[in-house]
Amino acid sequence: MKFTIINSEAERREGLKALLRHIDRRARFSEAKDWRQAATAILQLDPDMIVIDWQDTMRMGDLRALMKAFPKIPTAIVVDEASAAQVRLLLHAGALGVVPRSLDPKLIVRALEMVLVGGHYVPARALDSALEPAIASSRETTLKEVRKGSKRFNTLSLRQQQIMRCVHMGSTNKIIAKTLGISEGTVKIHLGSIFQQLGAPNRAAAVAIYNGWQNGYLEVLKREADASPRPSLGDAGPLPLRATALLTYAPRPEMGESQMPMAAEPIPRFGD
Repeated sequence: MKFTIINSEAERREGLKALLRHIDRRARFSEAKDWRQAATAILQLDPDMIVIDWQDTMRMGDLRALMKAFPKIPTAIVVDEASAAQVRLLLHAGALGVVPRSLDPKLIVRALEMVLVGGHYVPARALDSALEPAIASSRETTLKEVRKGSKRFNTLSLRQQQIMRCVHMGSTNKIIAKTLGISEGTVKIHLGSIFQQLGAPNRAAAVAIYNGWQNGYLEVLKREADASPRPSLGDAGPLPLRATALLTYAPRPEMGESQMPMAAEPIPRFGD
């Protein structure tokens, strides 16, 4: 699968990549920071779906222009607040799905899959205002589950948890240091310890693991069934393995049994 992701923040694009790899772990991506780069990124990759992480600075007119230029590519938009008015505007602009970021990550993946195959996804809030109390209760439960999932890393200190919240918001080391009143070097030391405790190779993975979106060492991105079979003893593989018991000496046809060298036979000296 091929996806084009549009958002100005690199870490938020990495978070979407982690979710989209649940659809296809071998997925390929092109990225765009703004609308000017979006068309180029789409033309270079020819994606199966466009995923836009909507920001307040984005304009609806730019979205309409992009959808008009690429009408056959399904587009999903991830939003912070899925109000009925905003959802209608995004759908009229050409998007097939509007996915609230407050949903459980598994539901976000399912919604993106629905858009990928050409279906529509619209949050219930935009369909019926009578469902508002139930949705609000469901959202509150989801937030409690996220907070509960964050507490399972009891080894993180209070300062490290504060840093992780800043990282989740997309803050740089410099901004984190200024916000918490510590040096940038101290932030780097804390981040190194956090990555080690969470088993994360980078900031995006640390955010996903900390929030319970994926397990340590990114194992959820590769199912055991999809892994390449390991070669058994004696089978060819990336590193060919040989079993000593399977090796037999095959003499050349022209050699008689009397001419076969014996293991205890001394090696003749040169010239003899």
